[in-house]
Amino acid sequence: MADPTRLQRALGWLGPLIPSRFRAAIPLVPVVWLNGVIGFSTPLRPGLTLASCAKPLERAFGTRWASAVALSINSPGGSAVQAHLIYRRIRALAEENKLPVIAFVEDVAASGGYMIACAADEIICDMSSIVGSIGVVGGSFGFDKAIGKLGIERRLYTSGERKAMLDPFLPENPDDVERLKAIQHEVHERFIALVKERRGAKLDGQEKDLFSGEFWTGNRALALGLVDAIGDLRSALRERYGDKVVTPLVVERGWFGRRSPGIAGGLGGLSAANLAEDALSALEARAWWARYGL
Repeated sequence: MADPTRLQRALGWLGPLIPSRFRAAIPLVPVVWLNGVIGFSTPLRPGLTLASCAKPLERAFGTRWASAVALSINSPGGSAVQAHLIYRRIRALAEENKLPVIAFVEDVAASGGYMIACAADEIICDMSSIVGSIGVVGGSFGFDKAIGKLGIERRLYTSGERKAMLDPFLPENPDDVERLKAIQHEVHERFIALVKERRGAKLDGQEKDLFSGEFWTGNRALALGLVDAIGDLRSALRERYGDKVVTPLVVERGWFGRRSPGIAGGLGGLSAANLAEDALSALEARAWWARYGL
């Protein structure tokens, strides 16, 4: 039978040789980086979706000896569905693994980005971070007059009374707009309920202002109860867990340990159509960031 004293001494000698992240005595807080417009995905610009962040989240929450999980968020919003799916996955993993979650806002956590931040037990941001925009937005263009001037005749064949609703090449129909706004109102109400559930009594402001779609800097967001503190990831975690806290960045890895390049699996999957799609996506993503002066 092995001598417990000798075994303990051997482990003591081997301790310095073990990477710090694998030592139970040293605080460990894995970090998941959630960056970009939510729901957009092209070969060169993989978007922030549940598919793109599910594995890093599972790895972070499954890290042995983790004291908490940190989320580094920088997103102007995007798809309401993808934002909610990511939110639900974070909450499910936190409850399954009984780990606290701390969200750190970089430049912006607005709209769907703020929804994801609400999955954390605590939200910390910079004094100049942009936070809020608790609302729903949708937009399109009207080309019906343009194609008329060009002598183009629109031919559209559908089965279903509402199948061509909001077609940009047809004149705007007030009934269609009303139906769209009703859907937006429903999504907005669910967003409001989520924020109230997660922030609760911390919220300090008029609902008509908090949920108007307006956004604020970090200092004002703190006063309104949308965030819990002003700070940054490194300083906050060191203050809480000590100077020796280890904060490994958890990212999804592809073949040979390289970070996955996107949905095409590498440059070999690119084509002229892919590049055109990526260019259009880049312009649309740029518009999302520009809403917040970024």
